[in-house]
Amino acid sequence: MPSNAGTTRLVIVESPAKAKTISGYLGPGYVVEASFGHVRDLPRNAADVPAKYKGEPWARLGVDVDNGFHALYVVSPDRKQQISKLVKLAKEVDEIFLATDEDREGEAIAWHLVETLKPKVPVKRMVFHEITKPAIQAAVANPREIDRDLVDAQEARRILDRLYGYEVSPVLWKKVMPKLSAGRVQSVATRIVVERERQRMAFRTAEYWDILATLAVAKPGEGPRTFNATLVALNGDRIATGKDFEPTTGRVRPGAGVVHLDEGGARGLAARLADQPFTVTRVEEKPYRRRPYAPFITSTLQQEAARKMRFSSQQTMRTAQRLYENGYITYMRTDSVNLSETAITAARRQIVELYGERSVPPEPRRYTGKVKNAQEAHEAIRPAGDNFRTPGEVAKELSAEEFKLYELIWRRTIASQMTDAVGSSVSVRIRAVSSAQEEADFGATGKTITDPGFLRAYVESSDDENAEAEDAERRLPTLVKDQPLTADELNAQGHHTQPPARYTEASLVKALEELGIGRPSTYASIMQTIQDRGYVVKRGQAMIPSFLAFAVIGLMERHYPRLIDYDFTASMENELDEIAGGDHAAVDFLTSFYFGSTNGTGDQAIAHAGGLKKLVTENLSEIDARSVNSIPLFTDDEGREVVVRVGRYGPYLQRALPGSVSGSAPAPASGSASGEGEGEEGGSQGDRAPIPEGLAPDELTPEKVHELFLGGGGERKLGDDPSTGEPILLKSGRFGPYVASGERKSSLLRSQTPDSLTLEQALQLLRLPRLIGVAPDGTEVFANNGRYGPYVKRGDEFRSLDSEDKMFTVTLDEALALLAAPKTRQRRAAAPPLREMGNDPLTEKPLVIKDGRFGPYVTDGEFNASLRRGQTPEELTLEQASEMLAEKRAKGPAPKKKAAKKAAPAKKTTAAKKTTAAAKKTTAAKKAPAKKAAPKKATSTPNE
Repeated sequence: MPSNAGTTRLVIVESPAKAKTISGYLGPGYVVEASFGHVRDLPRNAADVPAKYKGEPWARLGVDVDNGFHALYVVSPDRKQQISKLVKLAKEVDEIFLATDEDREGEAIAWHLVETLKPKVPVKRMVFHEITKPAIQAAVANPREIDRDLVDAQEARRILDRLYGYEVSPVLWKKVMPKLSAGRVQSVATRIVVERERQRMAFRTAEYWDILATLAVAKPGEGPRTFNATLVALNGDRIATGKDFEPTTGRVRPGAGVVHLDEGGARGLAARLADQPFTVTRVEEKPYRRRPYAPFITSTLQQEAARKMRFSSQQTMRTAQRLYENGYITYMRTDSVNLSETAITAARRQIVELYGERSVPPEPRRYTGKVKNAQEAHEAIRPAGDNFRTPGEVAKELSAEEFKLYELIWRRTIASQMTDAVGSSVSVRIRAVSSAQEEADFGATGKTITDPGFLRAYVESSDDENAEAEDAERRLPTLVKDQPLTADELNAQGHHTQPPARYTEASLVKALEELGIGRPSTYASIMQTIQDRGYVVKRGQAMIPSFLAFAVIGLMERHYPRLIDYDFTASMENELDEIAGGDHAAVDFLTSFYFGSTNGTGDQAIAHAGGLKKLVTENLSEIDARSVNSIPLFTDDEGREVVVRVGRYGPYLQRALPGSVSGSAPAPASGSASGEGEGEEGGSQGDRAPIPEGLAPDELTPEKVHELFLGGGGERKLGDDPSTGEPILLKSGRFGPYVASGERKSSLLRSQTPDSLTLEQALQLLRLPRLIGVAPDGTEVFANNGRYGPYVKRGDEFRSLDSEDKMFTVTLDEALALLAAPKTRQRRAAAPPLREMGNDPLTEKPLVIKDGRFGPYVTDGEFNASLRRGQTPEELTLEQASEMLAEKRAKGPAPKKKAAKKAAPAKKTTAAKKTTAAAKKTTAAKKAPAKKAAPKKATSTPNE
């Protein structure tokens, strides 16, 4: 596309991939360059603050709260090189087009570019929803100005999150643990996960039974001869099912009016029904119709990608980003279900080609979004262009995960414009009278699909893996009222109620969306943040809160409940939307939230409390650090309260001595967090036991806790040592379980567990190191267990044994033969890289991911950057790797360690001289005035 004669235009986009694609659609008069995302942000730490602001009292926040919430923006260290390049290009062109994404973040990036580059030439804003040649040419032909309302909304969000993080996080440092973070949305997301785990911990299972009958028709017509029916009522009263039980007691809900069958009752009834006639009492047939699903928005795409392909939210968004930047799909951060007329036409045309004209409804389908506080006015996520490319047409151009996601988007888009799935559903009731004159009613349902409609293209998955698929059929025989049936089988079957399922990333995104919390651009980062902070860990797809999360959420609920209130957080989003629409002023909103002025904006509950600043400072002294770091579990059979304590070395169990209450000890005088003052080492008395890593909170049942105390701090006597008469105790320490007798101690072997350890095994352990014998030269030979496993030793010579059992059975001759053999250590060949990523967009150096001692890392041969928690070598993008290494370069090379100086030989002094010197030192210390300790610099930055 040629530009005006002699005119050169600079087009700035966010990523190199997007720049490469767009440059192919523009003529020679265009220069397309990437900003690499955000170019400026609030300072991350004190080192980022420019020298002229370091003395300002608000520099720590990066926001001058007393002067209209003016934000201090600094260019990110890893962006300075690129900014210099852009400044140079801006001086060489006649016009600048800012082509960042059309949402609040993209609008803000465009504004920051103008503020940073300070161009002398005209600047225009170009926007598009897909990266295709017609869309790019239309965007160039129809530019607009930067939308300051959108910029104000993004800036207000950024400042709001900074204020929240920087004011609340220090409370967590003081009362829970250093280096923790709080965030306006991440804390609410964590609360949702914690509340679900509390429900699971309080859950009490219940058992209930029913009867499954296999029934047969005498003269089968259309359909199968036999079908299954379940007992649903007895003598007119409904049979209890899972929904009839209280989750916290396991008892039938009061007033449920149901029959609760146990195993004996169900088996007895089945026996009494044997050989009795069964009769159809009711047949109800209804038409079945299922409308197609709306096209994908950000949240539903993440949910379906997780259900169908086990993609994490981050993986889904990274893959979608690549598809968007390379022109395969439209913009992937949207909460709009609308399709453009062009897209509807393309979809309907393709449906006719692939499935025939009968699969297209007479009128195009229009969808209305149900997302609370929906924000951006984009299209839904769909294949790009005026003619959709089928998955088969793009298969060779995409990676495996890109192809899977593209196919998912394509199928959902096509299905959204297809006809309904239609058929019929039937409900049948059958009755039998037992030999004891009990009336037993059985129920069965069937579904037949006569025209699958959109189901030919797409079937949505469910969070419940046991749920029946939408396109599944359940065929019943043709039945009529009063028809006789016979029972081929009657089987009593037991069931147990199940606790509420843990959240997955998909279902948590859905919950946030339904509450109106978060936005399309933030869901993936929320999922990653709560995992990076250690608040949530993933086991398979399930999200499990840590005990640290319990402590943090417990503190917030008790002392700052409004800050993690769902409605309050959603109202913040709503007010930010109003700022984006030009209906509210950002300064008024921030003033109300932070200082508490009640001028009609901001949350009134926070405002009347004096604002965030007053709230977190005035309540600080009321927070009992020991209490918030204690999570009550239950009271055992001996009346001892069992709690989980969150300590500096991790969570552990504590069982109070009878008569004391372990969760109510006074807070440390200093107000310090758990593990300080009277924290872990010196606090209240009682048994302790470590909690194994990976054990979920709801797995700490009374039985499991008893097991942990058997091998934990509660210690267990295994017996007496026959040679000394001293008791042999099984204990647990900081480094795991061990046995002790008198002064002797020995850790358990890797193959041993506390609950199965015998007295004989303990005696073997206590005899380590085992003297095998004496070598011909008079040196003793031992067998022992060490850091790297079992070994034999003579003097300074060591050789490994191939099993732990050998420590107790190896003979002197075998040990000497091992020790005489040469060491077989060989220099290992360098392991191949885990992945080759291509050249760094900033330095052009090749980047590879390698496996190191502390896990995988990315390197350019000069600088290394470890992958962050949750990142995998397969999912890391080239842009992320480049950014990580740029941060490392900005910090400079690590300082080389200086060789330690040899200490001068100590002079000999008499005992009298030593005593005199020590006395003088003590006297001087008493006379000298105490110096005030210099304030410590913060070692971590709260994450907003």
